[in-house]
Amino acid sequence: MEPKTLAVVTGTRAEYGLLRPVILKLLKQEDFILKVIVTGAHLAPEYGNTVQEIEADGVPIAARIPILKFGTGPLATADTVAYTIQQFSRWFWENRPDAVLVLGDRYEIFAAAQAAAMTGVPIAHISGGDVTLGAADDYYRHCITKMAHLHFPSCAEYARRVVRMGEAPDTVFNVGGLGDENIRTMPKMSRAELSESLGFDLSGPFALVTFHPETAGGASPTDQVAELLAAMDRVGGETPVRWLITKANADAGGLAINQLLDAWVEQHPGKAIAFTSLGVKRYLSAMQYAAAVVGNSSSGVVETPTFGVPAVNIGQRQAGRILCDNVICCEAERQAIETALQTALSPAFAAKARGTVSPYNGGDTSGRIVEILRRQLAQPGFGGPKGFYDGPAE
Repeated sequence: MEPKTLAVVTGTRAEYGLLRPVILKLLKQEDFILKVIVTGAHLAPEYGNTVQEIEADGVPIAARIPILKFGTGPLATADTVAYTIQQFSRWFWENRPDAVLVLGDRYEIFAAAQAAAMTGVPIAHISGGDVTLGAADDYYRHCITKMAHLHFPSCAEYARRVVRMGEAPDTVFNVGGLGDENIRTMPKMSRAELSESLGFDLSGPFALVTFHPETAGGASPTDQVAELLAAMDRVGGETPVRWLITKANADAGGLAINQLLDAWVEQHPGKAIAFTSLGVKRYLSAMQYAAAVVGNSSSGVVETPTFGVPAVNIGQRQAGRILCDNVICCEAERQAIETALQTALSPAFAAKARGTVSPYNGGDTSGRIVEILRRQLAQPGFGGPKGFYDGPAE
């Protein structure tokens, strides 16, 4: 059989961290010619130029498609989506891959998937079926599901939801979560190594903080972060807590959040430090040792259960996801956040969190994705017209 050309699109640090084991396995397969397309925040200095992390892994990059040139805000996001569709449509039309693999729910992935669908390139989609009511990502994700020919949801509940959306069960594969796999398989840094790498003492208790804009519902991202920072100022007591902060993503309002974070860190020398990107190894190492994971990142509710680490989930960005026993949800209001932080940092809640069982353990998730891709792309007629499945979800 002739090898199949598979494009993989990545636009952010978090998404690449999840795709990384799949990409590295695909590179070793004789059945695939891999074309990695890098876009979005990866190519933007203000978001850390994280394409360097991909280069450091020795991953060959087939194309770099910069798209962040319209500024911030809803209209700028709409302009970015339109431009991204245009640029990716041209690439897909000129290069004609046999399929494209995408992960998640961000607007640039939504745009790339639209471009693939409109140029006749079949789509394989990782992490469909989730619900995040506090972000526009929710409907981006479901739109990608309806365009995709193959689905790799991260747990049984999400797989059933994809089928209920009209996708044929024989195209839906519950493979588990790539974040869960990373946690179980990636070598972590020791606490001392992590402290040395960051230039920040993490020998005592610390919280890992990430806060992104809520892109649905009209909440002010700067007001919400101001409430979070005010709560952080009031937490510590007899056991001071240090704050390891990773900055916001490229959603509308992200840069304004980052300016507030930088100003707060400057006002708290030795107590807090902020990074545009930690990279997946340092991030997971930090999560392993953290006294609590705080904010509204998906990793706070999806990946912390595997570690059994307390998590404080703020606001509505992750509303609708499965929540495990290690997660405390609160409103984006300083008193509510402070109360949640004090609970999360208590010995009693830490003991409770350690007993959490993750619903995302699928074993060799990346290996299963690669094997399913090989089998499905080899089938005659793969990528042909889709029907609508009206049968039972079970």
